[in-house]
Amino acid sequence: MARMATHRVFVFGNEDIALDALPLRLVPYLRTRFPHVSFEVLDPNEEWDAPSSLIILDTVVNLVTPTMFEDLSPFTAAPRVTCHDFDAYTNLLLLMKLGVVHQVTLLGLPPSLPEHIARAWIERMLPPLLTNAAHETAAPPPRRARRIQHTRP
Repeated sequence: MARMATHRVFVFGNEDIALDALPLRLVPYLRTRFPHVSFEVLDPNEEWDAPSSLIILDTVVNLVTPTMFEDLSPFTAAPRVTCHDFDAYTNLLLLMKLGVVHQVTLLGLPPSLPEHIARAWIERMLPPLLTNAAHETAAPPPRRARRIQHTRP
């Protein structure tokens, strides 16, 4: 019986564009290395069923070394002329504003990073994130019911 994934990592990329394909090329290896993690390859322009604490693996242009971003403040929006210019960054901002997503951790990979270096870096960075995500998504302890005191006038 297959073991069910207990964590989710969203993976963005485009296999038709060499500069944006690295995260997608890593998915088969990562699925075998982390069988308890669901690596979900998504289109940034589609609707996501996002957890409140989100881990993303993506290419980040202008990076020289792999970098973990724990918020979106270092990023800027791409120019938007039509509704077709809606991208992952815009979608994340919307989900955060709506309160659907509370925390975003982006594992950013430089476009020209060799695969073996990317694999080693992800293997080092991902386990602590999964441990933290497990604590953040655990159900809070049940609240004790309080008896309501009714007073008569």
